Amino acid sequence: METDIAAKDDRQFVTALARGLELLRAFASGEERLSNQELAERCGLPKSTVTRLSYTLTRLGYLVHVPESGRYRLGLQTLALGGTTLSRLDVREASHARLQQLADATQTMVALAIRDDLAMLYIDNCVSEQAILTLRLSLGSRMPLATSAVGRGYLAGATPEVRQMLVARLLALDPPGGDALQAMVAQAVADLAELGCVRSFGAWRREVNAIAVPMRLGASQPLMVVNAAAAASAVPAEVFLREVRPRLVDTVRAIEARYRAA
Repeated sequence: METDIAAKDDRQFVTALARGLELLRAFASGEERLSNQELAERCGLPKSTVTRLSYTLTRLGYLVHVPESGRYRLGLQTLALGGTTLSRLDVREASHARLQQLADATQTMVALAIRDDLAMLYIDNCVSEQAILTLRLSLGSRMPLATSAVGRGYLAGATPEVRQMLVARLLALDPPGGDALQAMVAQAVADLAELGCVRSFGAWRREVNAIAVPMRLGASQPLMVVNAAAAASAVPAEVFLREVRPRLVDTVRAIEARYRAA
């Protein structure tokens, strides 16, 4: 194995560290869930070695063990390795100013989020000084997939395969709510196709209205979502659709264009 050869040639080379990083690289995407056996095959390492590595990486938060399948997925600490949460790919640099402008222009809270398992994680958050909010969410806040606008934006914007996988996992957690969940997902997909955004008017919190738009920065990058939210009493649903929606869509498209041109 290449790391073993490098270790023999360089006394400063830490083979265990190299193997741990190689294990993380075995996950071709954030959607994958791999067993120790599959990791061993991809890395060319003994399964016993992989078992120890995966255990250690899980304890440190770089991997997450999925009990129902016995497999592993990437954890938030892996994002932090490359600075993804705040700066990897210069996402914040490419988007923050425009998100703040949108928040100020619409008197809403505007957030950028990525998916972490069955929740959406805020990696940027901009609030208008004039915004009336019943709940102010901060960097690192987590939002549910099924009821929040940002979560629905991810489900609607994801590939059919990823969407089906996520819906199946959500259904397993709440079988009686299956019909309502399926209807919600279908509505989110229809909204995105018709309106260019998804909506959550009082679904997450009765007093909160929000809309969201998926953001694609390239085939190799994770799907992100930008959402705008406000107190329902301050920004009614019709105002969101008539005034906030076109500004949000235009903002997302401008960020995508700037990022791809960089």
